[in-house]
Amino acid sequence: MKKQIILALALLVASFSFSQKDELKDAEKAIKNGNFADAKSAIKSAEPLIGTADDRTKAKFYFLKGQALYANGNASNEDINTAIESFDKVVEIEKKDGKEKYTDDVNETKMVMLNAFLTKANTALEKSDFSASSLGFEKAYRMSPKDTLYLYYAASTAINAQDYKTSLKYYEELRDLGFTGEEMEYTAVDKESGEVETFSSKSLRDISVRAGSHITPKDKKSESKAGEIIKNIALIYVNSGENEKGLAAMKEAREANPDDLGLLLSEANVQLQLGNKDEFKKLIEIATKKDPENPELQYNLGVVAAESGDSESAKKYYKKAIALDPEYADAYNNMAVLILQGEQDIVEKMNKLGTSSADNKKYDELKEQRAVLYQNAIPYLETTLKYRPKNLEAAKTLMNIYSAIGETAKFKDMKAKVEAIQTEN
Repeated sequence: MKKQIILALALLVASFSFSQKDELKDAEKAIKNGNFADAKSAIKSAEPLIGTADDRTKAKFYFLKGQALYANGNASNEDINTAIESFDKVVEIEKKDGKEKYTDDVNETKMVMLNAFLTKANTALEKSDFSASSLGFEKAYRMSPKDTLYLYYAASTAINAQDYKTSLKYYEELRDLGFTGEEMEYTAVDKESGEVETFSSKSLRDISVRAGSHITPKDKKSESKAGEIIKNIALIYVNSGENEKGLAAMKEAREANPDDLGLLLSEANVQLQLGNKDEFKKLIEIATKKDPENPELQYNLGVVAAESGDSESAKKYYKKAIALDPEYADAYNNMAVLILQGEQDIVEKMNKLGTSSADNKKYDELKEQRAVLYQNAIPYLETTLKYRPKNLEAAKTLMNIYSAIGETAKFKDMKAKVEAIQTEN
């Protein structure tokens, strides 16, 4: 009697096994025919017994499950996540088993999925659909976890979509991964346009230089994005009213990276946003002492000072940045902006004057002050365009100044330049 029971159990297990294999065959056939609803149904029927299957059957099951759920890209967000997990399980099982029957197919499918996600993300970005773009980049990262830059893009586009909860989640994940985004940049100046161009590799850059189309080759490491990430985490907390969490995140990051100037500036920015001006000034002074010969630091200090309303300090920092790097176009441009900020006050005073002799005299004095202001701004705008020939705003501003001061020939030349830039854009 005991042997008969054992035999019955064996027949039962065999029956389940055959049933499971039939379901997998049905799923495979449905996938080939593009009938993903039937494929998902067959997979669902086979799933309860997959835990007792051998590794080869498990690998096949998860491979088919991934294909069924992905449905050639026509799947829900939840199904896509599960499909990615299923494909990862195939690779994990076959790596452990040592028999890679489906791994190559999985990798090929994942590459197709990755390209599809990136295409959707970039297309959405071009249309300013930041939510869809963020989702696409996040999926691309899940497909290829080594490419952490995709997760950074997902976080950044989520910020643009004002989806701060999602952005915070991605930024915190990047922070925990130790992501910096640092990489070597290979640049050279295009002789024809005068623009700095970044190349994908040193060899491509060097070929262009040898060909004579580019000059002034430079190799430099891109700035770390770690400070930006921590700053954004802190700012999201602050904007959500969780100031203590924001400052705690910044403090933790600075304690781990005491020499990181980016983090120092980020904390200064957060303190400024919270209205803590004394703390802001203290941090700025520390930053200046740490690296007084860094043009980018001086420029950033100028930006922060300008945002705080301290125009004189901002000018000092921009001039220092220019002294350290005479080709710092953004510093020239921001100097012009600061100088021209004085125009509004002059114009308001001119508009309040009456028609008396005293008022007419005052009007002429103010007009002369505005002319001097224009003359002070012109060299900075001209130098900006020297190093950034396609800076439309700088070109427009310079065109209007030439018109206001009666420089007809220069006005016409700059007008033609503005029209040329607009046509190119």
